[in-house]
Amino acid sequence: MVNQKELNNYCHDYLDVAAFEDYCPNGLQVEGVENISKIVSGVSANLALIERAIDEKADAIFVHHGIFWKNEGQTITGSKRRKVSLLLSHNINLFGYHLPLDAHPKIGNNVQLGKRLGIQNMSPVSGSLIWQGELNTNLSDFLALIEEKVHRKPQVFGRKFEKIQRIAWCTGAAQGFINDAIELSVDLYLSGEVSEQTPAAAEENNMTFISAGHHATERYGVKGLSKHLCEKFKLQHQYIEVENSV
Repeated sequence: MVNQKELNNYCHDYLDVAAFEDYCPNGLQVEGVENISKIVSGVSANLALIERAIDEKADAIFVHHGIFWKNEGQTITGSKRRKVSLLLSHNINLFGYHLPLDAHPKIGNNVQLGKRLGIQNMSPVSGSLIWQGELNTNLSDFLALIEEKVHRKPQVFGRKFEKIQRIAWCTGAAQGFINDAIELSVDLYLSGEVSEQTPAAAEENNMTFISAGHHATERYGVKGLSKHLCEKFKLQHQYIEVENSV
């Protein structure tokens, strides 16, 4: 069991929250019960996740995508009202960590995905959220590995080189960082989503681009954080998958 404020302060320091200028509040977003012994985690604070957390009698929910975003309306109405109301009425804490959870060098989305895909010599790129590393594989085998590990068939665009040696990647909606990857002269850039202009950017710069799914590539940071917190504070934890094809 751990005190809510102690847990919030610990995560703030462990994830180096102060180092990030983010699109959302990182940390405790909705206050619940003071002492926490059981946590549920998931990618996003969907209504379905909150309902499952209630069924599991969780004291807190940890997510990568929280409820409050700077580019959204500031009123608590509609589905946002239903989610906040359920959290408050069942006294459940909601913790959300966005960019700090992507970037963390041990339990973050990027490093955790890289480990699952067998990427070697991984390192973050200075001044960017993307990571880079090395592979010794071919494109067809790598696509099969991605599908096996993230449980989603990837989309592939641009120059389809059979041999893949240098890779850059960033989970989620990071297709806009393809120019950073181009500057690294990698063979392949992988992200969660794809935009209309991304295939042409890959093709014109002699690169392979893979879209492996926003949700699919961002399951791992919140799992890693929850596992770490369970070991640190002797908590119970359950990860709940809410299906999302994007």
